[in-house]
Amino acid sequence: MSRSSTSPSDRHRTPRTPHTPDPPEPSRAPEAPDSRPEPDGPNAQGDKDARTAVTVFVALGANLVIALAKAIGGVFAGSPALLSEAAHSVADSLNEVFLLASLKRSRRAPDDQHPFGYGKERYFWALLAAVGIFVMGGCFSFFQGAEALSAGSSEDHSGYLVGLAVLGLALLAEGSSLVRALFQVRGHAREAGRGMAAELRRGDDPTLRTVLAEDSTACLGVVFALLGMWLHMVTGEVAYEATASFLIGALLVYVAYRLARESRAQLIGEAIDPVQRRELRRFLEGQPEIDTVTSLLTMRLGNDSTLVAARVDLFPGLDSEEVEEVLVRVKTTMAKIWPHADQIFLDVTDASARDRAKASEDRQALDETVAAVEREDRGA
Repeated sequence: MSRSSTSPSDRHRTPRTPHTPDPPEPSRAPEAPDSRPEPDGPNAQGDKDARTAVTVFVALGANLVIALAKAIGGVFAGSPALLSEAAHSVADSLNEVFLLASLKRSRRAPDDQHPFGYGKERYFWALLAAVGIFVMGGCFSFFQGAEALSAGSSEDHSGYLVGLAVLGLALLAEGSSLVRALFQVRGHAREAGRGMAAELRRGDDPTLRTVLAEDSTACLGVVFALLGMWLHMVTGEVAYEATASFLIGALLVYVAYRLARESRAQLIGEAIDPVQRRELRRFLEGQPEIDTVTSLLTMRLGNDSTLVAARVDLFPGLDSEEVEEVLVRVKTTMAKIWPHADQIFLDVTDASARDRAKASEDRQALDETVAAVEREDRGA
């Protein structure tokens, strides 16, 4: 006999580890003793999005002003490193427009054509932002470096003082935007009950992650440009400035690759965090009517939406009405403990000996993965 259905929910938060009473009573929902802070209210994810939007707007405003100043200073000074940084800021500005679009479009309600919603819009626009960083930033920086080496440079550096001043102001502006993004990441880390380093690796907001990557590379790129221009002025060797352009280009290409790889994994269909998967499996295995969880599949549909599909083998002796009551109770409880799990499907099946052996192997492999993640988090 096979049944499946879905339990709705409208907000996302990091799940707490549930505790199942021993012996558990069918009518009681498991408690979650983990006391880490979580957002309250149905608009928790909307509040996060609002904070992220402010962060993106701050970065966009800073980049537009900086791009104009860098472009004017680069033309006035004839500096390839400064022009490379201008291209970098233009690329960042365009990407932030993409990210703002993703915040709005990903919140659209499900419809007939997209029954699971539009949460993956974030991953698509983050991928476009990565392409923009690669093409507009990285490639143009390499071009500027090659052109500077082939054309040489005059010894007139009268405009370089202006260029250095522009870069100094740019570093302050980019640093301010970076600090805001870091504060927001720290807030997300506190809500998730983990450290900053773990949040940067495992955070679920591609928009915030992209802004943080852009601001970090922008600050480092400005430092490269400052060093290149200063060494060019002191030594008269254009190779230093060309090298700065190449370094800026290489930095942007690397960041674009990392962001594109993460977005690709999420667009294809990525499982949720292994710690959360283990919590889900343990909850299901702890139910008094469930004998074996033969398979557990999850997929992130967005920041606040997760698909959970499980095949379970129930203990014998339950009639069809009791089975229906068990499924409803289990899914309702799961939706309360894990509000982001808004698409829950439970399929009742008869587990064979092979199914049980595979379930045991899957459980052991998941425990090993979680242990590795926890070691990595402790070492961060």
